[in-house]
Parts: sequence; C-alpha cells; structure tokens
Amino acid sequence: MGSGEEDTGGGGGAVRGAVLKALVVVGGVLLLRRLRRSTTRWDHARAVADALSGEKFSREQARKDPDNFFNLRMLTCPATEMVDGSRVLYFEQAFWRSPEKPFRQRFYMVKPCPKEMKCDVELSSYAIRDAEEYKNFCDRQKDQRPQPEEVIADIAEHLTTIHLSRCGRGKRCLYEGSTPPEGFPNNWSGASYCTSDLSIHKNGEVHIWDKGFDDEGNQVWGTKVGPYEFKPAPKSKYDDMFSPLNFSAPLSLEKLDKAYVIDDQ
Repeated sequence: MGSGEEDTGGGGGAVRGAVLKALVVVGGVLLLRRLRRSTTRWDHARAVADALSGEKFSREQARKDPDNFFNLRMLTCPATEMVDGSRVLYFEQAFWRSPEKPFRQRFYMVKPCPKEMKCDVELSSYAIRDAEEYKNFCDRQKDQRPQPEEVIADIAEHLTTIHLSRCGRGKRCLYEGSTPPEGFPNNWSGASYCTSDLSIHKNGEVHIWDKGFDDEGNQVWGTKVGPYEFKPAPKSKYDDMFSPLNFSAPLSLEKLDKAYVIDDQ
C-alpha cells in the first residue's frame, strides 16, 4: 500500500507539472500577443496623442534659468478623429499668468508613419482658420466647443511635420524626432524657415525646441540653449500662487522676440 500511495503521489505531481507547463505556455502566448498588439503602428500613434494631451508647464525651467525660459502653459486635448483614424488635437500655449490669452494655437494631426519610412509616428501641425473661435478650447465644456465637423473644416495650411521614432534602450524618452534639416517655410521675425525637435518622456514630460532661421542660416527666434521642457501640471497649483515668477515685471517684446516665437504663422 505504501508503494501504491507513492505511485499515486508521483502521478499527481506529474499531472500538476504538466498543468503548470501548459499554463506557462498559454500565458506566454497571451503575453506575446499582447506585446505584439501594443507595438502596432496605430498603437504608437495613440500613445503619442495621449502623451501630448493634458496641461503642462515650463515653470521649473523658468525658475532655474529665467534669462532663457518663460513660465509657459501648454494645453492639448482631442478635437476630432479623421476618417482614416488620424487623431486631431487642439494645442495652445500661453503665459502661466494669462492662460485665457494663448499666443500660439495649432491643430496637431497624429497618425502612423507611412510604411516606407523608418519612423513610428507622423506629427503634423496646421494653422487654424479662425483661431479666435478656438481660444481655451480644452477648458470649455464639450457642448461649448466647435464640433468635430467644424474642426475638420477649420484645419488650414500645413505648417510642419515631425517624424517620431521610439527611443533606444537606456534613454529617458519614449519617442523623439525632428523636422527635416531644411525645415519648413516660415516668415516670422525675419525667418525664412523653421525647424522643430520634439521628445516625449516616460514621466509625462514633452520637450519642444522650435527655431527660426534666416536665408543665411542664422537663428533669429527660439531658444538657443535647449528645448522647452513641459512637465505635467501638479495636482494643486496653490504652491505657485506666491511664486516670484507670478509677480515679475512686464516682459519686454525685445526679450520675447529673441527667446520665444509669439506667432510663427
């Protein structure tokens, strides 16, 4: 009987082992499918659109280097979706103290890169046909915003396109990319063309470096020391109510011209 009990135990152990192996195999297959799904072209586009969305500030840079950076608010939110699945986002930037007066407004169109290109996501910016109508779009109730069909009709001229790729292992970023070296036409403040670099980071930061150049390649607007680093808005803004940044002297247009572009259309 003893040996019979041992045989039964051994058989049970073998069965349990087989079951565990089967579960591991099934789990591995499911995980592999999930990973494959998470790296489709459209999943990358959705990830970038989601990362760009929300309220972000450059307040830390303004504290550390007020000579080169302003405390800006970047606000982005979904506006509509095109028939082909491309996501259209509304984007605006304003000074922290006057968010109701954005100095830059854009539509972003986010979609996968064409299959023949070695990139993951194509991010294009467009002017807005009636920008005044879209001020503080993201802050309004949905029924008080221009509706999706109006958004599509108000997408005006193409401004820039950035091709984003997944960042390599060991980097802090998730996606990064730039406009082509030759940039895109731009005639603001003596420029003849402009370039943009953008990176999306794991902590929710978005780094943007926009620059304008004249015909001879001299930079005429945009920061020269590095990109603006926009960090997600904290849960509470009360910490910044008494910040010296919010009580500083009025900004001079001369300083602003050199450090940041107000309207690069």
